[in-house]
Amino acid sequence: MKKASILVVDDDQDLLTAARILLKPKVSHVQVESNPENLIGHLEKMPYDLVLLDMNFKSTINTGNEGLYWLSRIKEKFPQVHVIMITAYGAVDLAVKSLKQGAADFVVKPWENEQLLATIESTLAESKNRERKNKSSLLRSSTSPDLIGNSVVMDELQYKLEKIAPTDANILILGENGTGKDLIAQAIQRRSLRSDQVYVKVDVGALTETLFESELFGYKKGAFTDAREDRQGRFEAANGGTLFLDEIGNISLQQQAKLLTVLQNRQVTPLGSYQPIPVDIRLISATNVSLKHLSDESRFRKDLIYRINTVEIQVPPLRERGEDIKLLAVHFLDIYAKKYNKRIEGFEPDAIKKLFAYHFPGNVRELQYSIERAVIMADQVSIAGNDLFFSPIEQQAERVVVESVSNSQNLEELERKAIKSAIERYNGNISKAAKELGLTRAALYRRLEKYDI
Repeated sequence: MKKASILVVDDDQDLLTAARILLKPKVSHVQVESNPENLIGHLEKMPYDLVLLDMNFKSTINTGNEGLYWLSRIKEKFPQVHVIMITAYGAVDLAVKSLKQGAADFVVKPWENEQLLATIESTLAESKNRERKNKSSLLRSSTSPDLIGNSVVMDELQYKLEKIAPTDANILILGENGTGKDLIAQAIQRRSLRSDQVYVKVDVGALTETLFESELFGYKKGAFTDAREDRQGRFEAANGGTLFLDEIGNISLQQQAKLLTVLQNRQVTPLGSYQPIPVDIRLISATNVSLKHLSDESRFRKDLIYRINTVEIQVPPLRERGEDIKLLAVHFLDIYAKKYNKRIEGFEPDAIKKLFAYHFPGNVRELQYSIERAVIMADQVSIAGNDLFFSPIEQQAERVVVESVSNSQNLEELERKAIKSAIERYNGNISKAAKELGLTRAALYRRLEKYDI
């Protein structure tokens, strides 16, 4: 229950205040909302474990119909989210009706605090038990619903995942920006023997030299000026579970040395402390830097590569996945047609031809954004070729890289020119330049300092 995130939806402000006060110390995150129209938006922004949903909103007739309507919307779009219905009227017929439509349970307000907590805990516990029962079949599965694709390269990737996920081997995920390295890491964790333990993600490429140690290893009160209390680092937070280090190819040699020490010794020492803390983690790392360039010891320590790379996984670019382009396009079409409440049934032949003819430098991420834009702009019941527009940002970024490669084979000079070109093109707007280059703002600032731009 302590790890749960809960959304409470009711038009009674006093009830929302009481729910927030009761639940805040008991769960990881609690959000309250008085307008049910905003309910779906909350669920799209954050993965909630459970929704407490009122059955009557500003209605003089207490039929429960509005609550049942929103229950059906939740179960249609987010079937994994558990819903507990709340009402001031404990009619048995309403309780039975809501349970038949997918509600996990039913409570009457004003509730007894202990009873409500027990109902929530019981609902979450039943969910966890079902996940554990399904665990063995998930590990044996040759396909995964979260990884869409039937191409040869994706079949090979799925086969490799089945072999390595149930082990504790450290994994390095390689692939271009937008190929779905984050999804691969999550898929590995879900199929692993630590699937019911914590999963912690850190974008290490965005951490400055000063934040690197405090964020990963933690610190003690008084360790530095703003250290007003002890803080657990990400390694310690992931103890017993899985730690995912994204953009690991972008960390400095000094940061690499500190990371290597922790991985070798399997223990961390928080800033301001001399007492090492043992950690037991399964490490997954990811980078868009090729293994060949990582092997350059002026850029990356070879001993660290061996530590993080017991097995590597190469995520294929979208242009190599053939028919998967259509499968993914249909998947995104379904998502965004529902999101924007539009009746769109599929793609015209000229749209499919246009998708297959394009090389997608931005990979799956670019395809996703292209389909979303097409859904928004479409006027017909199917997507036509002229509804599809591909990202000018990706095409411009690709031109910058091609021009740079032709002028210089030096990787650092290539990177410097690409960054400078993007900065000039957007008149110094860091956010836009970073987005074009596929970097976070923090990572771009580090490179500006590095190249004295």
